[in-house]
Amino acid sequence: MPEKFYVTTPIYYPSDKLHIGHTYCTVATDTIARYHRLKGEEVMFLTGTDEHGQKIEDKAKEAGVTPKQFVDNIVEGPQGVKDLWKLMNISNDRFIRTTDDYHVSAIQKIFKKMYDNGDIYKGTYKGKYCKPCESFWTESQLKDGCCPDCGRPVADAEEEAYFFRLSKYADRILDLLENTDFLQPRSRVHEMVNNFIKPGLEDLCVSRTSFTWGVPVDFDPGHVVYVWIDALFNYMTALGYCNDKYHDLDRFWPADVHIVGKEIVRFHSIIWPAMLMSLGLPLPKHVFGTGWLLLDGGKMSKSKGNVVDPYLLAQRFGVDALRFFLLRAFPFGTDGIFSNELLIQTINTDLANDLGNLVSRTTAMSGKYFGQHLPADCGPTEDERDLAGMVAQSRGTFGMIGSFPEEDPRKYDVELIALAAGLRDRYEEAMDALAPHKALEEVFKLIQRANKYIDENKPWLLAKDEANKPRLAHVLYNLLECVRISAVLLTPFMPETCEKIFAQIGAEEEQRTWQSAGAWGLLPAGAAVNKGENLFPRIDMEKELKALEELHAQAQAAAQEAEKAPETITIDDFNKVHFVTAKILDCQPVKKSKKLLCFTLDCGEGKPRQILSGIHEYYEPEELIGKTVVACTNLAPRKMMGLESNGMLISAVKEEPDGSEKLHLIMLDDKVPAGYGLC
Repeated sequence: MPEKFYVTTPIYYPSDKLHIGHTYCTVATDTIARYHRLKGEEVMFLTGTDEHGQKIEDKAKEAGVTPKQFVDNIVEGPQGVKDLWKLMNISNDRFIRTTDDYHVSAIQKIFKKMYDNGDIYKGTYKGKYCKPCESFWTESQLKDGCCPDCGRPVADAEEEAYFFRLSKYADRILDLLENTDFLQPRSRVHEMVNNFIKPGLEDLCVSRTSFTWGVPVDFDPGHVVYVWIDALFNYMTALGYCNDKYHDLDRFWPADVHIVGKEIVRFHSIIWPAMLMSLGLPLPKHVFGTGWLLLDGGKMSKSKGNVVDPYLLAQRFGVDALRFFLLRAFPFGTDGIFSNELLIQTINTDLANDLGNLVSRTTAMSGKYFGQHLPADCGPTEDERDLAGMVAQSRGTFGMIGSFPEEDPRKYDVELIALAAGLRDRYEEAMDALAPHKALEEVFKLIQRANKYIDENKPWLLAKDEANKPRLAHVLYNLLECVRISAVLLTPFMPETCEKIFAQIGAEEEQRTWQSAGAWGLLPAGAAVNKGENLFPRIDMEKELKALEELHAQAQAAAQEAEKAPETITIDDFNKVHFVTAKILDCQPVKKSKKLLCFTLDCGEGKPRQILSGIHEYYEPEELIGKTVVACTNLAPRKMMGLESNGMLISAVKEEPDGSEKLHLIMLDDKVPAGYGLC
């Protein structure tokens, strides 16, 4: 039976625009899940959405919809949570929504169990409450009178409520944190103990009566379950605890690790284990608190206007490059300061110069000097296999053996093979320690050494003498093996890119496995090698930063326009807008944009007019040429993707049954001439 591994990432609270910071923890968790699958383990990777609470209820009222409609749109709608996880190639096995019927009924049973065993009792809450964080605080816990987590103002709260006897478990929680490796990294332990436990754990308010959007307490109408009980038990209800929806609890609980943002470590390392202790349930093995992605020294936040759009970044740089950057640039567990400069620099240095260059040079030289296949006898020698085996047996720490004259190029082979043969064990040690950034460091040591190996052996010089052809073939084989091993270990980080690499070097399924990454010389010497596309073209830093600034300004302007409430206008205001009929003379897609089409229009003005419209998702250019449409022609010109747009095409919006929206370009009878005004 394979080993089992259960990993979770925080269920997202769907009240704000998704940004790159939201993807950080989930991409990391996905990479860890893919690593354990690569090792042949049976993995359960859970994510989802935490959909109850006062903040959701208030935002739904502001939007003029029900809370369920509000969360449905954010979870299931365009550029919603599921859409973003699909974009980022998140391979979760299960997705839970806390509004799912099975979860709601399970939470009611769980609440009643803790009530029946005496750990939940009724009282009156009076204190401070942070609505954005859904957190209760004592006066002494506030920081400068504000929430210690988010820094925003808190409100006085007083209402009838149920309480959980959190104080009852203070000693056991303290022992758990201080004397085990339950909470990681260790710095989080000091935060929890010094800030929350030593000052004295107070009983926790676990129901609310001041709003209704939550799981009802079924034995006391008017109360809804506190959102953190509702949210935390998702890790077990999603396996079948207190419900018949799933039946995986015995197979996967306790969880191997909950990976969470540092702002919710308190709930996961103090409140969550206390509630499990109350019910006599096994505790998760580990909780790991990640850092934040910061922008200009502060946490990314829609309210601060510093959101970084993951869709834009993925479109311009590629999903795999973005995934790689998040785990390469920042030590996992600490805060990282995001910048477009750092993103581009990481792509250029690691992916273009190192990995992309190695793959491109190796496959190109193989094709140039030997055609599609290297000679069948160019593989590893017996001595090299013995060296690799000894390194593997010593778990990557075996030292150099033998000595070679200075002019003997075999010394380069020994160094390269020893580094490659021990890589998987060093990588495994880092990944098991939840240090994916260190695992990447180890892989790139080999990639950088392989690039150096090219310069040491100078294949272009070897190719000039037919007598050197056997040595040339062996050098290229060694490079292909380094590429293969590196690609196997990079697969959890960049799955799509690694598939392309395997195809270029001719690696079959059996040479892409975890077992194969620990052995040297498994790529058949005659494997079909094909130089494919350049995996990571080098980016012009100055040009790209300028383009990103323009796009960011456009996005901000569009967001500001979208947030403006519609105003009543007079007939005079309406008459200022000039609508005319227009014939579409030409229509072309805009380079590097998935949405924009560039229209050349006859608006009856004697010369063509250019208008850009984001409707490529709904129409292909060729089907629009010759159509008659409606254009607004007295809008101020603006630039999009470097092109000037002089007006706007008018479309109708239709809501589809699944809640998404579809644009329909308003078209008129083709007999209507161009340039007619509408009234």
